[in-house]
Amino acid sequence: MSTAAFHISSLLEKMTSSDKDFRFMATSDLMSELQKDSIQLDEDSERKVVKMLLRLLEDKNGEVQNLAVKWLGAPLGAFHASLLHCLLPQLSSPRLAVRKRAVGALGHLAAACSTDLFVELADHLLERLPGPRVPTSPAAIRTLIQCLGSVGRQAGHRLGAHLDRLVPLVEDFCNLDDDELRESCLQAFEAFLRKCPKEMGPHVPNVTSLCLQYIKHDPNYNYDSDEEQMETEDSEFSEQESEDEYSDDDDMSWKVRRAAAKCIAALISSRPDLLSDFHCTLAPVLICRFKEREENVKADVFTAYIVLLRQTRPPKGWLEAMEEPTQPGSNLHMLRGQVPLVVKALQRQLKDRSVRARQGCFSLLTELAGVLPGSLAEHMPVLVSGIIFSLVDRSSSSTIRMDALAFLQGLLGTEPAEAFHPHLPTLLPPVMACVADPFYKIAAEALVVLQELVRALWPLERPRILDPEPYVGEMSAVTLARLRATDLDQEVKERAISCMGHLVGHLGDRLGDDLEPTLLLLLDRLRNEITRLPAVKALTLVAVSPLQLDLQPILAEALPILASFLRKNQRALRLATLAALDALAQSQGLSLPPSAVQAVLAELPALVNESDMHVAQLAVDFLATVTQTQPASLVEVSGPVLSEMLRLLHSPLLPAGVLAAAEGFLQALVGSRPPCVDYAKLISLLTAPVYEQAVDGGPGLHKQVFHSLARCVAALSAACPQEAASTANRLVCDARSPHSSTGVKVLAFLSLAEVGQVAGPGPQRELKAVLLEALGSPSEDVRAAASYALGRVGAGSLPDFLPFLLEQIEAEPRRQYLLLHSLREALGAAQPDRLKPYAEDIWALLFQRCEGAEEGTRGVVAECIGKLVLVNPSFLLPRLQKQLAAGRPHTRSTVITAVKFLISDQPHPIDPLLKSFIAVHNKPSLVRDLLDDILPLLYQETKIRRDLIREVEMGPFKHTVDDGLDVRKAAFECMYSLLESCLGQLDICEFLNHVEDGLKDHYDIRMLTFIMLARLATLCPAPVLQRVDRLIEPLRATCTAKVKAGSVKQEFEKQDELKRSAMRAVAALLTIPEVGKSPIMADFSSQIRSNPELAALFESIQKDSASAPSTDSMELS
Repeated sequence: MSTAAFHISSLLEKMTSSDKDFRFMATSDLMSELQKDSIQLDEDSERKVVKMLLRLLEDKNGEVQNLAVKWLGAPLGAFHASLLHCLLPQLSSPRLAVRKRAVGALGHLAAACSTDLFVELADHLLERLPGPRVPTSPAAIRTLIQCLGSVGRQAGHRLGAHLDRLVPLVEDFCNLDDDELRESCLQAFEAFLRKCPKEMGPHVPNVTSLCLQYIKHDPNYNYDSDEEQMETEDSEFSEQESEDEYSDDDDMSWKVRRAAAKCIAALISSRPDLLSDFHCTLAPVLICRFKEREENVKADVFTAYIVLLRQTRPPKGWLEAMEEPTQPGSNLHMLRGQVPLVVKALQRQLKDRSVRARQGCFSLLTELAGVLPGSLAEHMPVLVSGIIFSLVDRSSSSTIRMDALAFLQGLLGTEPAEAFHPHLPTLLPPVMACVADPFYKIAAEALVVLQELVRALWPLERPRILDPEPYVGEMSAVTLARLRATDLDQEVKERAISCMGHLVGHLGDRLGDDLEPTLLLLLDRLRNEITRLPAVKALTLVAVSPLQLDLQPILAEALPILASFLRKNQRALRLATLAALDALAQSQGLSLPPSAVQAVLAELPALVNESDMHVAQLAVDFLATVTQTQPASLVEVSGPVLSEMLRLLHSPLLPAGVLAAAEGFLQALVGSRPPCVDYAKLISLLTAPVYEQAVDGGPGLHKQVFHSLARCVAALSAACPQEAASTANRLVCDARSPHSSTGVKVLAFLSLAEVGQVAGPGPQRELKAVLLEALGSPSEDVRAAASYALGRVGAGSLPDFLPFLLEQIEAEPRRQYLLLHSLREALGAAQPDRLKPYAEDIWALLFQRCEGAEEGTRGVVAECIGKLVLVNPSFLLPRLQKQLAAGRPHTRSTVITAVKFLISDQPHPIDPLLKSFIAVHNKPSLVRDLLDDILPLLYQETKIRRDLIREVEMGPFKHTVDDGLDVRKAAFECMYSLLESCLGQLDICEFLNHVEDGLKDHYDIRMLTFIMLARLATLCPAPVLQRVDRLIEPLRATCTAKVKAGSVKQEFEKQDELKRSAMRAVAALLTIPEVGKSPIMADFSSQIRSNPELAALFESIQKDSASAPSTDSMELS
C-alpha cells in the first residue's frame, strides 16, 4: 500500500471515532489531501470515501454533517451519478435532519455534476412536484421546494432552461396556507432572479405581485391599533405588554416577510431596466413597511430600499447630473417625491430602542443624501433630533454613536449649510461631548465632524452668515484639550491637529488670546516625529487662510524645522512641507525672516530633478513665490537652482504642470526689480544646449525638449514686452540663416510660434517668406516646426495671415499636408468670434479636399472641419449633417471622423446638439437614450460578411483578404466602450452572444473579445457564469493551438500573444466564485495544470494581475 493510500485509510478509520473532534479533524484532513493533484484514488478507495461521507451526513454532530455536505462535490467526480442516486431517495426520509442534509448535499452536487446528471436532477424534482391541488404531504412539498432553492443558490445558472416549467409550480405553492413553504418558495425565487435574470423576465410581474403580497403578511398583528396605542400610552409597561402579546414562538410569518424583502432586493438588483416601474410599485410598499415590528425583517426592508437607491444613482457624467432631476418622468424626479414619505416613515425609527433599527435608518438616509444631494435640507429638524438621540444614548454600544457621527458628517457634505444654522445650539453640545469621549474611535469621529461643521458653516470663500461668537470659545476649548493631551491614540492626535488647523484657518480672527497658545502648540507638534505631517498640513491651512493671521510668534522657529523636513525620505512629508512653505511665502511675504528663508532655499536645488516631478513642481512654485516676495534671498541660490532647472527642462518626460511652474519661476526672475537674473543671460542659458550643437548633427535633443524650451522663451518675452520684438527679430534671423543647424531652426520656429502672439506685427511681415521657404526644407523636423509656427502666428494675426494661408493651400498642392496642419493650429488657437468672418471660405476649401486620395490629408481635413464647427455649432452642425447624406464616400468618411473632434472631455455648448452622433467614450450621456436604435446596427457590424472576403493570387500562392475586418474591429471596440460607460442599458445576454462569436473570429477580433470577456467576468459575473461551458471551448482551442512548423517568427509571436490574452480571460473567469464547480472548467483547469507550458503561462499571468490589478482595461485611442 502506498504512503498516500495508507494515510487516507488511517483518516477513514478516525472518521468512525466516538470523539466528534476526531471525526471533524479527520474529515477536514481527508478533504485537504484529496485537493492535492498528486493524490490519485483507486476505485476501491474512492468507494470507501463516498460511503464514509454519506454516513457522516447522518452524524450526530452538526459541524461534522456540514463539513460532509460541503465536500460532497468536486473531488469525487467519478461517483457523482452514485451520489445522486443515493441522495434523491433521502429527500423522502421520515427524519427531518436527513432531509435537510440531503437538500444541502444536492445543492453542492448540482454545481459540480455533468449536464446530463443536472438534467436528471431537475427532471426528478419536476416530476415529484405535484400540482398544488393534488393531496401530498406538506413536509414532502417543503423538502422539494427547499431542494429547488438550494440548487438555485448553488447552481442557479444551470437552471435557466427549466424555469418556464418550474416557476409556475412554485408560484402555485406560494398560495398554500403554509408559512414555511411560502418562505422556501420566495427563497427559490430570489435565487432564480439572481442567477438567471433574463430567463426570469416573463415571470417578473407574478413574482413582484407575490412579493408585494407577502411582505405585508402579518396575520397576528394590527399595526393601526399599535400606532393608536403608541399615541395614547407612552408608558414602558404598555409597550412591554404589547411586545409580549405578539412574541408568539409559533408565528412563522416574519420569515415569509423577510424572504419577500430579500426577493424584492434581488428583483431590483437584477432588473435595472425596470427601475421606473419599481419606483411606482415597490418603493411605496417598502416605505410603508419601515414600521415592521421584527428587527431582522426591518433590516432586510431597509436593505431592499437601499438597493433601489443605488440603482437610481445617476451614471457618471456631468450631463445627467444637470438634466435628470428636472425631467418630470425621470427616476430621480420620482425619488424626490418619495423623500418626505421616507423621512416621515423613519421619524419614529430614528428614536427606536433597537440599535440595529437606527443603524439601518442612518445607512438608508446616507444613501439617499448621496443620490439626491440637498433633498434632506427641509427635513433637518427630524434628522437632527434623531442624530442627537443616538449621540446622547449612553446605554447602547459605541457603534451607534459612531454611525450617527458618520451620518452627520455625510449630511454636512451634501446639504446646504443654512439648513444647520437653526439647529447648531442643540447639535453642537453632544458633538463636543463626543470629542471628549474616552473611547478613541468616538473622539476621532467627532473631531472630523467638528472640522466639517467649521468648514461648512463658516466657509472662507463666502461672507459669514452665522455669527461664530457663541460657539468658537467652546469649540476651541474642547479641541485644545485634545491637542494638549499626550497620552492619546495616534488617530485622535492627528484628527485634533487637523481640526485645530481648520478652526484657526476659518475662525482664527475670533480666537483672541487663544490664538498664540494654539500656534505654539502646533509648533510643538511640528517637532514631534509622529505628529509632524498632520501639523504641516494644519500650518498650510492657517497660512492660506484669507484672514491674514499674524504668524510672527512661530515663523522664526518653524522655517528651519520645515527646511529639515525637505531632507527626509518620507515623500508625503516633503510634498506637504513644500505646499506649506509656498503658502507661508505667499501670505507672510516680507515678514519671513531672511536668514530662515536662506536655510530653506539651500535645500531646494536637490529637489529640482526628474526623479520626482511632483516634488520638483512644488519646489519651483515655491521658488517663484520667494522670487516675487524676497528677491534678495535668491542671490546665492539662483545659480545652482537654475542649472538644476535647465537640466529638468531637457527631460522628454516633463509634465505640463512642471513646465508651467518653470515658466512662472523664469518670469519671476526677470520680473523682479532689479531683475534677479538678466533677460539676455536667461535666454542664452535656455538656448545654449541647442546653439552649441554641431551644424549638421541633427536636432540631438528629444523633440519634446524643443517645445519646452520654446515655451520658456515665450514666457520670458511675455514678462519683458520691451524685449519681445528684438527676440522675435533674432529668431527670424536664426531661422533663415543658412549657417543655422537643424536644431537651431526647429527651436527658432517653435519659439516664434509662441512669441509671435506677443511680439506685435513688426517681424511678422518677414515671417511669411521665411516660413514658406522652411516648408520646403529637406529636414522633416524643420518642416513640421515651420508648419506649426505658421498656424500659431496666424492665430495671433488672423487678418494678415489667414487669407494668405488659404491662398497658399489653393496654390501649393504639393505642400497641402503641411499647410493644412498650419490651418488646424490656427483654428485651434484663435478666438472663435474672430474666426467667424472667415468660416465660409474655410468651409468651402476644406470640403473641396474631402475626396483627396491620401488618407493622411483627409484625416487633417477632418480635424480642421471639427475645429471649425466648434466656432459656430448651431449654424455649421446641421450643414455637417447634410453632408452625411449627400456627400460621396470619402466625404462621408471625413465627416464621421470630424465628429470625433467635436467631442471633448469637458462640457461644451455643442453637446446638446450632438445627440444624433455617437460619443460613447467621452460623453456616454449623449448616447444612452439612443441605444435601442444604435445597438442592432452595431451588432450587425460584428458579423463576418462573406461578400467582403476575397482571394488574392500572389504568384503560386493564394491569399485570403477580409475587407470587413476593420469594420468588425471598430464595432467590437465600440462594444467595449459601451461596456465601460453604458452597462446598465445593455442586454448582457445579447451582448455576450456577439462576444461569443468574436471568440472564434480573426486574430485581432479574438484579442479584443478576450479582453472584453475578462471585463465582463468582473462587471456582470451571473450571465457569464450561465454560459461558461460554451465560452471555455474557444479559449481552450486558442490555448492548445499549435503554429505550423516552418512558420515565420511573427506567427509564433502572434500565437504567443493570443495565448496570453486567452489565459488572462481564463484567469478572470476563475475569479467568479461558482465557476470552478463547472465540470468543463474543472477539466480545463486540470489540463492547464498538467501542461507545463500552460501552467507556467497561467502562473505568470496571476503574478501580473496581482501586481497590476487594472490589466483588464483597454486603451481605445
